[in-house]
Amino acid sequence: MATEGQKVVLITGCSSGIGMGIAVMLARDEMKRYYVIATMRDLKRKDKLVEAAGDAYGRTLSLLTLDVCSSESVKQCVDSIKDRHIDILINNAGVGLVGPVEGLSMEDMTKVFETNFFGVVRMIKEVMPDMKRRRSGHIIISSVMGLQGVAFNDVYSASKFAIEGFCESLAIQLLKFNVTMSMIEPGPVHTEFEMKMIADVSKKEFAGTDAETLQHFRTCYLPSAVNIFQGLGQTPEDIAKVTKKVIESPHPPFRNLTNPLYTPIVALKYADDTGSLSVHTFYHMLYNLGGVMDVSVSIMKCLTCGCLRRLTISPV
Repeated sequence: MATEGQKVVLITGCSSGIGMGIAVMLARDEMKRYYVIATMRDLKRKDKLVEAAGDAYGRTLSLLTLDVCSSESVKQCVDSIKDRHIDILINNAGVGLVGPVEGLSMEDMTKVFETNFFGVVRMIKEVMPDMKRRRSGHIIISSVMGLQGVAFNDVYSASKFAIEGFCESLAIQLLKFNVTMSMIEPGPVHTEFEMKMIADVSKKEFAGTDAETLQHFRTCYLPSAVNIFQGLGQTPEDIAKVTKKVIESPHPPFRNLTNPLYTPIVALKYADDTGSLSVHTFYHMLYNLGGVMDVSVSIMKCLTCGCLRRLTISPV
């Protein structure tokens, strides 16, 4: 239970990745400013989180079951919290979907929106009235791929674009009640989840997809995706640091890009109001540049880790 002066933080999707990283970092805050309620659909998957939290588990971190796809589960979870008092809601739970659209089932597409969009809406609807009544609160959404569409991530991107529009609209209203909305905007994040998903989809048949599109997916997209995640991808801890900084800011920005190496890619979209620049740039990166893009990613990776400092140039 939270002590006096601690902020109660509810985080969804904490069994791994970004959610677990944020939960552990806040729970292990040296000043013990946060009491973290980490949630997940199945508490059988809690072991990694408990191990990472160490002695914070049971003190500044507790666990609750929560399925964002169930309104009943959401309400039961929030009702179980003392006075339903939540200072900070961090919406992190999400599912991915990669592949040619014609090879994806409508059922799988619906599941993505049920979790990534309506799951966030359920959480906000349950928590927001109490925040408005107290005239205090902070709602944070992790919105990967909500600013720039990515080939073969059509449905996933669409679910995140929907969240962007929903939250951008709601943020205006919430200011009247002293409730802050913040979007955390990572580029690629290197986690077990993404790597496993890429490995899994590389083996799928995607029935109904034409041979040429399937070849593009397997020979152009998948190798580039692996390279980008490994070369430009941040860690969950990187995202956790940005999130903590946003929480502790006296005036939290609405939109927070986490990866400076990815910012120019997003900027392309706003550099040309016709939208053609970003579309054609990504087309050439995917289909025409191939090895050039791989080399570029490798160079940026070296710059990031400081490898270039160790290179020596022999005099001619």
